[in-house]
This record gives sequence, structure tokens and C-alpha cells, in this order.
Amino acid sequence: METAVIADRLGLPEGSLDFFGSVASLFGSTLILIVVILLARSISGRFIRKTVQSHELRRKWLVQSRNGLILLFILGLIIIWGEELRTLALSIVAIAVAFVVATKELILCVLGGLLKTGARSFELGDRIQIKDFRGDVIDENLLATTILEVGPGKLTHQRTGRMTVIPNALFVSEPVINESFTHDYVFHVFVVPFKREENWQAAQVALLESATRLCEPYLEAVRTYMLRVSERRGLEVPSVDPRVNLLVPVAGEIHLLVRFPAKSGQRGYMEQAILAEVFGNNDFSAKKDEAAGAPAQADQD
Repeated sequence: METAVIADRLGLPEGSLDFFGSVASLFGSTLILIVVILLARSISGRFIRKTVQSHELRRKWLVQSRNGLILLFILGLIIIWGEELRTLALSIVAIAVAFVVATKELILCVLGGLLKTGARSFELGDRIQIKDFRGDVIDENLLATTILEVGPGKLTHQRTGRMTVIPNALFVSEPVINESFTHDYVFHVFVVPFKREENWQAAQVALLESATRLCEPYLEAVRTYMLRVSERRGLEVPSVDPRVNLLVPVAGEIHLLVRFPAKSGQRGYMEQAILAEVFGNNDFSAKKDEAAGAPAQADQD
């Protein structure tokens, strides 16, 4: 009660005198501890110098006594300031937790930027896909990566004209697909579906011939480039010749999987050129002779 009256007369907040008294008591205890430790060191040093005759043993006891007194001093400080240190530690932990919660996304963005840089996931100009975002990388920094969108979907290679800014936090939890891993030349794949009764055999031959003819001017350059890339990365040299494989995803359908090498920026152009040439010059619908032969056979019967 008296401290509250004194604090009011001095214009101080209520309880401030108790706080100052507690701090003064702690500093007083610390000062007493320092004095006691210094006296103990002085007395122990004199005692060791007078009673120990060997120089090596004397130096050993002096060092050990000094270290023991330092340890006692640290323990005394912990005992005196323990409550305040615990309160301070709790406050620091609370502040740190609040800071982490408030800046979680920012921290993840920084970690994602460091991760993609350290892993060398892609470079400027590469075409990447992460989740539903796909496009050509035009800018990157510690917080975000900017791409020019390519689409629509995953099978087309035309820029939509839209720019997408991807937070680097995605690179921490999502896989990245780099479609420009080999940079100068890439392998492009597309699928052409057919019904089982259609003339997919002729389509397979026509697609292979068209892809081979269009890729022939730079096939040797692709072989040399892929050989150099494979030796640098320790990989097996892939075949660069165009090929058309068969897929049977469901009963009644045949899908032709066309694979060919292309320059990095011309995969979409090459795909459209092959499709336009093959389907512009051929008709792969159900065989007309079989369709016409059925009524004729019925008339004979």
C-alpha cells in the first residue's frame, strides 16, 4: 500500500516500485556473488601458491580452481536470474512462433527459391510445368518465378499471351517438369487416336514417312548434340530417329504414339506440319471396299 502511494506521488505507474525493487535485489545478489567469487579465487590462489611446491602441479591446481569458480559463478547467475531468464525465453519463443506463423508463406518462398537454385531445376527460357501451370520461364528471383503461359492444356505448344507469377513456395512441395532439359533439341511426342476398324496401318506408315522427311535436314545435328549431352551427364545415348508406336488404351481403339526430335522452339510447328501433311493427303476412314462389298454379297445371296 505504501509503495502504491509513493509511486502515485512520484507520478510512476502502479507496481513500478515493486519492479524496480525486484531488479535492484537481483543486481545486489549478483554483485555479492561476484565479490564472493573474487575473494574465493584470491584466497584459493594464495593457499595453492604457499602449499604446493611443484610448478606443474601448482599451475594445474590454479587452472582447475579458476575453472571451478567460473562454473560456480555461472550456476549462481542461473539461480539468481533463473525466473527472469525463463520469462525472457518464453517471450522470445512466443515472438518467434508468431513471426514464423505470420511469415510462413514468405519463408517457404525463400526456401523454394534456394531449393530450385541449388537443384538447378530449370533456367531462363526453359519450358516448365508445375501443378496446372505450364509455360516458358522469363524471370525468376528469390520469391517468385514468372512464366509466359503455354496452352491450353498440356498437349499444345502455343503461347496464350498470359503471364503467370508462381510463388516459389510451390517448388518446396510440388514436382517440376522441365520440358527443355536438352535445351537446343528436344524429343516431342503426340498421340493420334483411331478406331479399330479404321485404316490405322496406313496412317502409321504415313506418319512415320512424314516425320522422317521433315526431320531429315537436322537429324545428324541432333545425333551429335544428344551424344554430347549424354556424355556430359553420363546417360545412355537415345535414338533420335522418328518412330510411331502402337497403344491400346481401351478395347476398340488404336492410338499411334508419334515421337520425333525437334528444335526447342519448333515442336508445335513440326507437329502441325506432320498432321496437316498426313491427313491432307490421305483418308484413313473404314475401308470403302469392305463397306461396299457387304451389300453386293447380300444381293448374291
